[in-house]
Amino acid sequence: MSAEHSAEGGAAAALAVAVTAPELIDMARQLASSLKLPLVDEPDLESTTIEQFLLFTPEALVLQQTGRKRPGPILADFVSGAVAHRRQYGGGKGQMIAKACGIKGSLRPSIADVTAGLGRDAFVLATLGCEVSLVERSPVVHALLADGLARAAHSDVSDIIARMHLVAGDAKAWLLSLGDAQRPQVIHLDPMFPHSDKSAMVKKEMLAFRDLVGADADQAELLAIALQVAGNRVVVKRPRKAPAIDGPPPSYTLEGKSGRYDIYALRRLDDA
Repeated sequence: MSAEHSAEGGAAAALAVAVTAPELIDMARQLASSLKLPLVDEPDLESTTIEQFLLFTPEALVLQQTGRKRPGPILADFVSGAVAHRRQYGGGKGQMIAKACGIKGSLRPSIADVTAGLGRDAFVLATLGCEVSLVERSPVVHALLADGLARAAHSDVSDIIARMHLVAGDAKAWLLSLGDAQRPQVIHLDPMFPHSDKSAMVKKEMLAFRDLVGADADQAELLAIALQVAGNRVVVKRPRKAPAIDGPPPSYTLEGKSGRYDIYALRRLDDA
C-alpha cells in the first residue's frame, strides 16, 4: 500500500481515498484534498489500518469497507439494479411515498429531500415528475451521490436526473436560507433509524454511513425548522413501530407492512 499522505501521527485512518486505475489519480487527489483525507494509490482491501476506502474505479466512485470478509461496495446507482426495477415496476403514483407527498392527478409538488443519502427516494419522486432538491450534509455521501448523478445524466434516465438538484451542506441552515419564493411545497425527511424492512444492501449502507456520520441526533430540530419552512406539508419516513420524532404530533399517518409516513399537513396542496 502506497500513500501520498497519511493520517496525522500515523494513527489508523477510518477512511482514505484510493484508486484502482492510475488514470483516476488526479480526480482522487482533488477529492482527498477537499475532504482532507489520506490518498492511497495502491489500496489494500484487506487493510487493518484503514476501515473504509472512498474508491475511484473505472465504473464509479464507491465506498468500500476493508477486511477479509468485507461486504460489496456501496455506490449511488440510478441506472441499474433495484432502482431501475422500482422505476419500471414500483407502482407509480400508487406508491406510499407518492401518496404521502401529495402526488395525484396532475399535481407534482416541489419537494426537498433534506436527508438525501444515496438519493433513492428522491429518484422515485423525480421519476414521477417532481422537481426535487437533494440536501446531504456528509461530504462523503455527497461525493457518492454527485458521482451517481453525473453518471446517470448520460443515460436513458437523463430526463429524470435533470429534475434532481443536489445541495451540499446542513439541511437546517439551507432551509433557513430560502426566500419565500424558494420554499418547497413538501419537505421529506428520512432520519437514520434501523428500518426493520430494509434489504441487506440498505442495512449494509446504514451501518457504513453510521460509522462515517453518526446518528441523526438533531432530527427534532430539523423537523421544527421544516415545519417553519415547508409551503404545504412535511413528510417523515419511519419504521412502522418507531416513535414519532419529538415535536408536534403528525396530522395523520400512512402505514405499510413495516414502514410508515408521518404527514404534517400545513396547507392544502390543491391551493398551492
